[in-house]
Amino acid sequence: MTLGSRALLAVLWLLHWLPLPLLAPLGSGVGALLHACARSRREIALRNVELCLPELDGPQRRALVRQHFHWLGRSILERALLFYASTDRLKRLIHVEGDVTLAERSERPVMWLVPHFMGLDVAGAATQLFQKQQVASIYQEQSNPVMDEAIRRGRLRFRQGEVFPRSDSAKPLIRAIRKGWAFFNLPDMDFGARDAAFVPFFGVPAATLLAPSRMARALDMVVQPVVAEMLPGGRGYRVRFLDPWTHFPSDDALVDTAAMNRWIESEIRRNPAQYLWVHKRFKTRPPGEAALY
Repeated sequence: MTLGSRALLAVLWLLHWLPLPLLAPLGSGVGALLHACARSRREIALRNVELCLPELDGPQRRALVRQHFHWLGRSILERALLFYASTDRLKRLIHVEGDVTLAERSERPVMWLVPHFMGLDVAGAATQLFQKQQVASIYQEQSNPVMDEAIRRGRLRFRQGEVFPRSDSAKPLIRAIRKGWAFFNLPDMDFGARDAAFVPFFGVPAATLLAPSRMARALDMVVQPVVAEMLPGGRGYRVRFLDPWTHFPSDDALVDTAAMNRWIESEIRRNPAQYLWVHKRFKTRPPGEAALY
């Protein structure tokens, strides 16, 4: 496993020399292969789209999922750029919109809310390349130590900061935020019922962490939504730093979380093919409710 992981990283290093207009179609081809071979993930994506976008008929759902896998393949191969390309090259490829420097100017710590679109790691790079505030984030540890170290190194290669394993205590993260670090927060995955509530997501009850609202309120944070988009034709990436929310957090974490999910829904409707449909977003069900997968 270790040897195979090192070989994969070597391939990524070689790929980073390719111009993006060549790397992008190569990634799309990998995505087409994944769509053909990864049956279980394809079926998860189709089920998610059926639940979330019921207005689409069968052919439309299948077409959307095919497009999604093309973007998924690109996101995998284009990590080569994020891991190994020069700072100058990445700055040319990443087009930033909005107030990217809010965190370094704000007297209060900033929480970036970043949904799971295919350009997620590009947004992470943008928070380091285009502003100077230190950044903290949480990540899911990989069982493969070689890949775990590569992901950590890739996400921290531009400047001082830290990524904290999700399995660890939240105390180091909270200490970093209290020192003024910005928090790159990924709020839209199913991590089970613990510390979560069943909040509508496209009308379907979804286990959603209440932590974004609770943490923002407890630590007096400014909440700024951020959305990343991969551009077609190898033209680079767009990262939108949106206006900070004035309604979030409130004194009701459940109301806040429902509002957050509605915002994520609106962004998905803007760019449905690039959302992470292969994740079992509705895996955890309310007591007594049948499984959806």
